Amino acid sequence: MQTPSMLVLPIPMIIALVLGAFLIRIAISGERPPFLMALLAACALQSLIVSLRQHYGIGALLPLQPITATFVPPLTWLAFQTASFRPFSSPRDLVHLAAPAFAAFCVVFAPGTLDTVVPAIFVLYGLAILVKLHRSGDDLPLARLEAGRLPARIWGGIGLALILSALSDALIALAIMTGQTGLPPVIVSVFSSAALLAIGLLSISPNAMGETEAESPPQSPHPSEEDAHLVQRLDALLQTDTLYLDPALTLARLARRLHVPAKQLSSAINLVNGENVSRYINRHRIHHACRALEDGANVTEAMLSSGFNTKSNFNREFRRITGTTPREWRPEAGNQR
Repeated sequence: MQTPSMLVLPIPMIIALVLGAFLIRIAISGERPPFLMALLAACALQSLIVSLRQHYGIGALLPLQPITATFVPPLTWLAFQTASFRPFSSPRDLVHLAAPAFAAFCVVFAPGTLDTVVPAIFVLYGLAILVKLHRSGDDLPLARLEAGRLPARIWGGIGLALILSALSDALIALAIMTGQTGLPPVIVSVFSSAALLAIGLLSISPNAMGETEAESPPQSPHPSEEDAHLVQRLDALLQTDTLYLDPALTLARLARRLHVPAKQLSSAINLVNGENVSRYINRHRIHHACRALEDGANVTEAMLSSGFNTKSNFNREFRRITGTTPREWRPEAGNQR
């Protein structure tokens, strides 16, 4: 007697379903900015097209696949920009539609160039994200300061995923050139699908999100009296209004309260105090936590009342600033009293 065959889904189809399920969930909850949702949708659509063409033999999708693929890098870039630095600007950002438009042109008039054009688009956008992160350091104006370097690491991972996706295209071209016709399906299933899954899942991390804020003009890298005065104003603000106790505090919000561009405030803190905004705010939070511990609060109470959401970040910053752990601080504080 024959046993019933099990339904086996190809890897790209599974990834499309996973990303599609996440997209529906966050669309209902309204938790994500539009470009992060568009990126997630593009990754799900691309996985679906790969699956339908490669595993279900729908050859009519072949000309469409490179076009939909080249929507992913510019959407990643726009999601990165609008979640970390600035709002969408239609005149300057619509130019990124040139990537899929050029891919469509190549499909019609120069299909032989697609093996170079598509990977190049992925690499260029991946490198652009990594370069932008390097230039900005840890200070992403729209990222939560409590998250520390995590938002930058998430977007760095997404940039690397774009580059790795391009590597899969290069491996496919190499396999075809060397006559290894059985390898491209495996490469697509493993490399491209893994890259799309990484981009999609990383993009829905809470730390990839930001708030909407106007873009700030470039500032001089040289210190000035204005920088010192600005930091004094910030110190005074934090003394009277304990904004640093809010775990969702962002650089953009601080800048709005002081009526200055976010980049100017970040630069002033860096020049005057020799640390980034996140560490500057965490210093205030740790001082507050020390006072809470001295007043008899336990470690968890001190952490939550001081603007931290995670113990790992709290413990790391506490040791950096005080040279000891919160648990070791309590007995020392008791002895001092």
